[in-house]
Amino acid sequence: MGANVKHRDSELVARRWAKALMELAQEDAGISKDDILNDLHEIADNINASAELYGVINNPSISTDEKQIVIEKLFKTRVMPVVYNFVCMLNQKHRLNIISDIADEFEKELEELKNIVRVDVTSAIELDDNRKNDIKRRISEKLHKDILVTWNVDSSIIAGLILNINETILDNSIRHKLEDLSKYIIKG
Repeated sequence: MGANVKHRDSELVARRWAKALMELAQEDAGISKDDILNDLHEIADNINASAELYGVINNPSISTDEKQIVIEKLFKTRVMPVVYNFVCMLNQKHRLNIISDIADEFEKELEELKNIVRVDVTSAIELDDNRKNDIKRRISEKLHKDILVTWNVDSSIIAGLILNINETILDNSIRHKLEDLSKYIIKG
């Protein structure tokens, strides 16, 4: 099995876990989904920042019960009970190793709930703030969503913009138009 297939599988599993946690969080209006996200990231960051902890979590020869003791000592009083219980369940199901992916997927779920979409905008030159605000406003109006924009510069596109919205690429660059024209001319 290739690395790409394994990553895709773990992403799908992480998405299911994140959806389950979001459904659980939505059952209680008093639970802050942003706080849940912060706690998930804190746990993932702690695991990833410590080679020793990362080794314990990812070592199949260490029992689930032993890992549970470590989880309890490190996180029981530092995170919300719903997150602590969720992490305990991940440990029981041998899924604690994908906590970072689950946190990322939970963040996507939360953004969807808040009607937010992420957009990568690539331009040939650095855009000034007025132009960026205009582009952001127009994209937001078209999508009827609030957007979070990541701005990129790639001079090889010559001019125009490339938008990446949820893995959908809208390429309005001069480079792309020249490539299309070249294909048209070659086909004759």
